[in-house]
Amino acid sequence: MFERISKVIGNIGKIPELRQRILFTLGMLAVYRIGAYIPTPGVNGNALSAYLHQNGGALIGFFDMFSGGALSRLTIFALGIMPYISASIILQLLTVVHPSLQALAKEGERGRKVITKYTRYLTVLIALIQSFGIAIGLESMNRGQFVPHPGWPFRILVVITLTTATTFIMWLGEQITERGVGNGISLIIFSGIIARLPSAILNTYKLYNQGEISGFLIIGLVVMVAVIVGSIVFIETARRKVPVQYAKRLVGNKMMGGQSTYIPLKINTAGVIPPIFASSLIAFPATIASFITLPWIQNIGKSLAPGSFSYTLLYVLLIIFFSFFYTAVVLNPADIAENMQKYGGYIPGIRPGQNTSTFFYGIMNRITLVGALYLSLVCVVPELLIYKLHVPFYFGGTSLLIVIGVSLDTAQQIESYMMSKNYDGFLKKTRIKGRAS
Repeated sequence: MFERISKVIGNIGKIPELRQRILFTLGMLAVYRIGAYIPTPGVNGNALSAYLHQNGGALIGFFDMFSGGALSRLTIFALGIMPYISASIILQLLTVVHPSLQALAKEGERGRKVITKYTRYLTVLIALIQSFGIAIGLESMNRGQFVPHPGWPFRILVVITLTTATTFIMWLGEQITERGVGNGISLIIFSGIIARLPSAILNTYKLYNQGEISGFLIIGLVVMVAVIVGSIVFIETARRKVPVQYAKRLVGNKMMGGQSTYIPLKINTAGVIPPIFASSLIAFPATIASFITLPWIQNIGKSLAPGSFSYTLLYVLLIIFFSFFYTAVVLNPADIAENMQKYGGYIPGIRPGQNTSTFFYGIMNRITLVGALYLSLVCVVPELLIYKLHVPFYFGGTSLLIVIGVSLDTAQQIESYMMSKNYDGFLKKTRIKGRAS
């Protein structure tokens, strides 16, 4: 295994374009991690961090998962990439129901650029609202001990700083997607989770030495992580193979077609998008609530804290909704059936055209339901166990799902670059062989 990995790394060095893309990605992620430690002007960051860790509990840990710890320290990257994700959700939902946006989505590259521009504008608007809420909340939190000089100058400074930083993070993500490897937004979240791993291990060791957690609990956590990782890898690489037969056709003087193959449908077509979108929607009101001391707003924040019944129910419902929604966006059964019919393909026992489309609708609904339930279990069950066991730090299946899912997606993209240059990649070679009839 190690010999294969070293060989793959050597092959990466032989492909200049791939090497440059990987180095560019690592450089952009390094810039993001540096920004996560630059303090926001006018805020006593150290005192605020200590207060939030003492009183924030699982809620702050949940937010920090997406900001790489920047929120609890209230650095310039405190809002993280969440405003961009929220804007993307809103635009995708509007695209389904708004005719003009539907028309744009069908215009190809031009339409995609226009929708991306709208997403950027909406990201800035959401960041303005969230940053203003945080500024107001900081002034009243703990009797104003975290803001030496409150007032409108401070509020304007915080709004400009956090909104500009969020816009910069959005730009970093887009640059990684275009000029690097993998999905830039997902990799930014991934880097934030990974960056907190060493401190989480160290804190666990300290808690064990202090007698706050037992060795059996640590062993139980390790076993749970291993089971979750194995389950994620199994489901994320699982496929539902739909057999396809291509009829023989006379092209010129040659007989073409007559082969059997299959269409591989992922069990979890939506990937890590549903839990990320669901977390973003929950985090939007809860972020504001965590910085405002009004009792009724604090109650909203507590009701949306990981481990609570309302949080769990809302999280599961959103994951299921976005699983079906995003799968419908990515895969259109009618288009699949039309393309198959165009090239002479058909599913044995199913008539081409509308019957094939209906067949794919049925399959996709079933596997999407399985994928949605899998995502819900992976994201929610570990959090409930941690809550019931009274583990004094945040640990969730969502973070494991994102780390493994993003790792697999990025590895597959690197694999495709290497295979295009006739180099072996991370995965063993597999070929779909046609069978002449």
